[in-house]
This record gives sequence, structure tokens and C-alpha cells, in this order.
Amino acid sequence: MMKRLLAGVLGLALAMGLTGCRGKTAAPPPSAPEVATVAVVAQRLLLTTDIPGRTSPYLIAEIRPQVNGIIQKRLFTEGSNVEAGQELYQIDPAPFQAALDRAQANLPALRLRADRYKEALVDKAVSQQDFDDADAALKQVEAELETARINLNYTHVVSPIYGRIGKSTVTDGAIVTAYQPTPLATIQQLDPIYVDVPQSTTELLRLKHRLEDGRLNNDDANQNKVQLILEDGTRYPLEGTLQFRDVSVDPTTGSVILRAIFPNPNGVLLPGMFVRAVVKEGVSDKAILIPQQAVSRDPKGNPVATIVDTESRVGQRMLTLDRAIGDQWLVASGLAPGDRVIVEGVQKVRPGAVVKAVPFDAGQKQGAESGNKSPSTAPSK
Repeated sequence: MMKRLLAGVLGLALAMGLTGCRGKTAAPPPSAPEVATVAVVAQRLLLTTDIPGRTSPYLIAEIRPQVNGIIQKRLFTEGSNVEAGQELYQIDPAPFQAALDRAQANLPALRLRADRYKEALVDKAVSQQDFDDADAALKQVEAELETARINLNYTHVVSPIYGRIGKSTVTDGAIVTAYQPTPLATIQQLDPIYVDVPQSTTELLRLKHRLEDGRLNNDDANQNKVQLILEDGTRYPLEGTLQFRDVSVDPTTGSVILRAIFPNPNGVLLPGMFVRAVVKEGVSDKAILIPQQAVSRDPKGNPVATIVDTESRVGQRMLTLDRAIGDQWLVASGLAPGDRVIVEGVQKVRPGAVVKAVPFDAGQKQGAESGNKSPSTAPSK
């Protein structure tokens, strides 16, 4: 009786175990992680360099007297615009007028004497030496007369150029000397105006190699156009033109000077102002740009991009980066058109893993971020 009871219990347990095994199903395989990718495309891109520089006058003239004398009158307003030929100072003309009058008084008698000696020389009434002396005396007085006219004219100190004149270093009644080291005033023409920017020889050689390798071409119609960013970060509304690149290198800085000329009709640009010039390097017909967040660094600091191949497997590419353009990297090497670069989800995958790639939508992400802003972080109106 006991044996039959034990056999029944064992049979019931075995039946329940078999029933449980039939009802239990195998767990499904894990799904492939989802990553957001961008497809690499080659595009035409105008490359520029942002270089700091300073403005300098288009023309500059330091006004100095050309004769000795006393300043009778200053004839301009400091800080105003003056025209070419406009009188700026009047030097006392009295001594120069006296010298002119004296030369003019002596001239008629000497001219008559020279004429008489010339006629008498024909008849041998005077010697050749007498005539030569009379003619030399006449020419000397004529030269003195011309010198007196020039010096009298120099008492009117005029502007040689159009431009804005600065402060005067002398006042009425000051004694001045010819070609003195200290200028009476300085005039600067500011429209147009120059912008001088230093470019390192390293960057100059790099640009030359890019052009030689065909990565850049300089046949763009606006190649010589230059834009300007002012000290406060605003963009100057008028474009300038690149004039020349200096032929010598500054040994202290290892750079050459690029000079651009800008129109300045409203006088916004002043001499010595710090600016940043956006200089066009050339056009790349096969430029590759990827989001900066798609680039990571290996333990040695080298840039790396994680890609998805044609079999949906994860791989890595070592990159050579040229520069940052906005929120993107310009890639010099390491990627080719058609590659799919992971932008989001790279933290949850490993090389060789199979993933599900979906297109990365930067606009949708930015919209979600702006929509999730709390009232405290939203911009005030």
C-alpha cells in the first residue's frame, strides 16, 4: 500500500514537471541598438580664414613749414575734413615780400645792361668777358627773383591731400623753422582705408600645398573679396578687396602682411582700430563636413569617427581634421562620400556590433530642446 502511494506521488510530480516545460517559451533574441547617422556627402565649399589686423590710413601727410617765420593765423578747424590745396596756416610774408620786391627792382637795370652789352659785342665795343659778366649778373637776379616768389608762396601752408586733419601742434604767434622735425598737423585720408593683417608663413605654405594638391582652387569670381568684423563683433556692411601680399617675412613674428582696401564713406573705420578680416582662401569642390558631436578622441587624443558599414556593423575611422566651421568639422581625410557616421548612440555600441541606423535630424533635435526649456531659461521678450 505504501509503495503504491509513493509511486503515485512521483508520477504526479513528473507529470507536473513535463506540463511546466511544455508551457515555458524561449526568450526572444535582443534587438539591435538604434543609432542616428548622417550620410557623408562631398560639397562645394568656400574656405575662409579669420585673421586679426588693424586699420591704417589710405594716405597720410605730415604738414611741415618750408620756410622760417612766425605763424600769423591757423586757418582750419581741428578734426575737420580739409581739401587738397586748402590753406592751413599763414606764415608772416613780410620778409619774403621784401626779398621779392628787391629782386624785381634790380631786374630791369640788369636786363638793359645785358642787352646793351650784347649789341656792343657785335661791334667789338666791349669784350666778351664784359658781356659774360653782365649776363651772369642778370641770371643771378632772375634766380633770386624766382626763389623769392617760391618762398613767398611757401608762407601759405596748404594741404597736399584730402582727408581729416588732427590737432595743431602750434598756435598763432609760434615761431617755426623750415622742415622742422615736429609736424604742424597731420592729415589722414580715411575713405578708402587700408586693413593690414599678418598671415603666418606656416599657414601660407599650407595654403600653397592645398592649391598644388588640387584640394583648393582659386578661380572663384570673388576670390579677392574680404569681409570685416569690428571690435564689438558686428560685421562691417561693405566688402573690401585684397590688394597685395607682402614679399618679405617679419623675422620677429614669422608672418607676412596682407593688405586689403575698404570703402569708408561714413567714417566708421578709424586708423589703428582692431578688426578681424575674413580672407577667402579658395574653393574646395569636394569638402566633407560632419557634426562636431560625431567626432570622439582615442586615448592619444586622435580624432575618431564611428561609422555603420553596408552590413549594419559598427566600425571606426581615424580622421584628419582641417578646421571647425560653425558646429561642424571639415574633414581632410578618413571619410568618403557614402559613409554613414554615427552622431547619436555611439556610447551604447562597440566595433563589430550590428545596429539599426536611422537618419539624424538636427533640426528636430534643436526643436525638441527649445520646446523642453523651462520658463526660467526661455529668452525674455
